[in-house]
Amino acid sequence: MRPTEDVLAAEPPPAAAPRKRWYRGVGAQVAIAMAMGVIVGFAFPDFAVDLKIVGDLFLSLVKAGVAPLVFLTVVMGIASAGDLKKASRIGLLALVYFEVVSTIALLLGLVAANLLSVGQGARTDTSAPTDMPKGEGEHRFTAFLKDIVPDNFIGAFSSGQLLQVVVLAILFGAGLMMLKPHLQTQVNKGLEVISETFFAFVNVIMKLAPIGAFGAIAYSVGANGTGMLLALAELVLQYWVVVALFIVGILGLVCFLAGFNILRILQYVRVEMTLVLGTASSEAALPGLLKKLTRIGCSKQSVGLVVPTGYAFNLDGTSIYMAICSMFVANAYGIDMSIGQQAGLMLIMLLTSKGAATVSGGTFVVFASTVTATGYLPVEGMAVLFGVYRLMSMATAFCNTFGNVVATFVIAKWCKEMDTDKVNSALADPKAFLARTEDETNELVAHEPVPPADGAFPEDTNTPAPSLTSSTKK
Repeated sequence: MRPTEDVLAAEPPPAAAPRKRWYRGVGAQVAIAMAMGVIVGFAFPDFAVDLKIVGDLFLSLVKAGVAPLVFLTVVMGIASAGDLKKASRIGLLALVYFEVVSTIALLLGLVAANLLSVGQGARTDTSAPTDMPKGEGEHRFTAFLKDIVPDNFIGAFSSGQLLQVVVLAILFGAGLMMLKPHLQTQVNKGLEVISETFFAFVNVIMKLAPIGAFGAIAYSVGANGTGMLLALAELVLQYWVVVALFIVGILGLVCFLAGFNILRILQYVRVEMTLVLGTASSEAALPGLLKKLTRIGCSKQSVGLVVPTGYAFNLDGTSIYMAICSMFVANAYGIDMSIGQQAGLMLIMLLTSKGAATVSGGTFVVFASTVTATGYLPVEGMAVLFGVYRLMSMATAFCNTFGNVVATFVIAKWCKEMDTDKVNSALADPKAFLARTEDETNELVAHEPVPPADGAFPEDTNTPAPSLTSSTKK
């Protein structure tokens, strides 16, 4: 037993943090701002049209942080991929799997958007172009190549040409991989700090989202009546249906081919997935998933490689969101896109989707970069979509997170980095397995040796949990 004086001197457990008021959350504030915008739009349509400037100013602030974030995330993603390729067959197979499944998600989003004609009921009366630019401004192949290659490093950021920023990021990342290992480590640490700073900058801007959403919705209702509201409600419903179709159809087929039951896997991680739905953030479930996937029988190497890297490269929900919302903006503003132009849009999204953050709001920031990078989709559409982003981001985060869970099971089995018998036994009755492992954990805690008076524990000889790199943050 511990000495009595140590027990008395021990600090009392910290008091539970006060529960956050519901109206202090950005999601609730945006919802309230949208309702106020609808009222103002109906009651004072002429005044509401003048509020367009409010949404435009918010968008300008968002765009100010897009280019640096895209550059940093692409560079750090390349660095992560370079490390991954050296990690034997697990890393290579993971990269191939991520690209294939993400491409399928983009294709599904584009096909669904065309079949459902998303945004057709939201046709706006604006000065946005009703067709692709033609004539002297038409982007022929040579002109396109010339446009994406910058002649000035800083100019690529100031001009707002996101494709030039992506090209610079790819070349910079390739150069980073050629440095000596100790120099790579130093540069990566610096980039991580700068990236975190820019994400903090964007988070500050996002606190102004209710004001921007108020102006955008008020303008949309004042200028277009109920058409935009009905189109947004329809978009949210259609998006959830498409995400459900992807999870059940595509991910379900992948699990079936690998010999797993997708419903049993979902039952095993139901607590973490519920947390993701509540927070609309994939990052919220990461610590629990790392423990559970290792506990069920996946090797630490496979979990440590696939899960963190999947948070940067395997963003299926983000891919679907970007495809459907890009087509919504095009249809809402009367921009007719051919199959070839949609294929070009998909290539842009394959690049920009790798920079989507796992924190709530990150997908919208990267979607903004995609709209800007096209050069012909009007940025005004982003402010309208932000009003319903919270409702869509829950499905996005759920699909992203569960897609990485499925990827870990599948890749671990294909690479024989899994205790197959243990996994099959656990998935046969996930609830019983979780209860049993919880009891075992509690028993181990109850028999832990009491630390000495100075509070120092002997050095832990167990293998540490997989470390998370900056690529898990998006």
